[in-house]
Amino acid sequence: MSNASPRPLSIAAASPLRGTVTVPGDKSISHRSLMFAGLAVGESRIRGLLEGEDVLATAAAMRAMGADIVREDDGSWTVHGVGVGGLLQPQTALDMGNSGTSTRLLMGLVASHPITATFVGDASLSKRPMARVTEPLAMMGADFTTSPGGRLPLTMRGLCPAVPIAYTLPIASAQVKSAILLAGLNTPGITRVIEPVPTRDHSERMLRGFGADLIVEETPEGRVISITGEATLKPQSIDVPGDPSSAGFWMVAASIVPGSNITIRNVLMNPTRTGLVAALRLMGASIEAVDTRDVGGESVADLRVRHASLSGIEVPADLAPSMIDEYPILFVAAAFARGITVARGAHELRVKESDRIATMAAALTLAGVSVTEHEDGLTIEGRDGEPLAGTGGDRVASLLDHRIAMSMAVAGMHSREAVLIDDAAPIATSYPAFIDTATSLGAAPQWVAA
Repeated sequence: MSNASPRPLSIAAASPLRGTVTVPGDKSISHRSLMFAGLAVGESRIRGLLEGEDVLATAAAMRAMGADIVREDDGSWTVHGVGVGGLLQPQTALDMGNSGTSTRLLMGLVASHPITATFVGDASLSKRPMARVTEPLAMMGADFTTSPGGRLPLTMRGLCPAVPIAYTLPIASAQVKSAILLAGLNTPGITRVIEPVPTRDHSERMLRGFGADLIVEETPEGRVISITGEATLKPQSIDVPGDPSSAGFWMVAASIVPGSNITIRNVLMNPTRTGLVAALRLMGASIEAVDTRDVGGESVADLRVRHASLSGIEVPADLAPSMIDEYPILFVAAAFARGITVARGAHELRVKESDRIATMAAALTLAGVSVTEHEDGLTIEGRDGEPLAGTGGDRVASLLDHRIAMSMAVAGMHSREAVLIDDAAPIATSYPAFIDTATSLGAAPQWVAA
């Protein structure tokens, strides 16, 4: 999982994008479905699970700690959980591949169990800081031995019973919030997380659906999430909606490629996840939500997206938490807009799979876009709908980051000459069918020799 061979990709303008897309299941919900079902007592069934490498890393880790997880012939997954407090000692290191979500949330689970676990990952994940999670979990009693800089590989020893805490998030992070709440599941008393800036709320919604005693309150200090520990989770039947982060690539692709008209089916429209839709609409994108409906407590819709002339904007900073993973593809949209786009307030991008601010600045510059880098984002001078010139035979450095690779592949869909990407193999971590889907819509990606 952690040592895939590089797969360079070439892509240039072909034809308008037309057709219907079904994107993979939402990654955030897929991770949590496996974890929470693995802690429930009884059998849960999951349909629409994202079968990318990141989610499969979560499945493997939960199996290693005792959960019985099986993919059925019809593509659904069944999970027989061990019960809260029932995680077993893993016999080998837990290989997280490239998945920061798997790592941070599973550390939360382990923190309140009497087990020791070692977490390892690929070169990209091993560069990402873990202190934002280890610090609050250490306050609850977990003990950590980390690599220099608080990074992977790391070994943690959980404490049972752990100590409940009230923790105010210093930065907006759904992963940190979720890790603390998951540690609180097996901790006597009430564990509280205070988030001054709201973040995606899938953990709260799903934990309540599984039967956890969880309360969310709005206060002057922010949103307070309280979970009562020593919980009993009940098995569930889960239908995972389409990932809005994956849908974002096609929203932008259809917006920038002249003549395009596509429909994206079954997209999660949770209000904590729709920042990209809001930003693109502010830029003038034609995105129509059709057949909005409720699926398992989450809002879902089909999105019809047509080519439109985009205009540069100052991206509202309050959208950042609801689109933090979508900034790379938003930067691509800005590259084709009329005028200047300023996208700031996204410090978190510096510590994703790559430094996504610096990596996208370098990639777009190589493709001929005028970019100014800031500590918390980019200012981009758009090309007013004109295609890119290409990368002149040079290769964009994806730095093992799936979203960089896919974002620059979308940029290449409106480029006179080829945009070359040094390694598109990481795309498999979140969207294994991305290349095939691009081809089916009319794009022309090609694998090239390393």
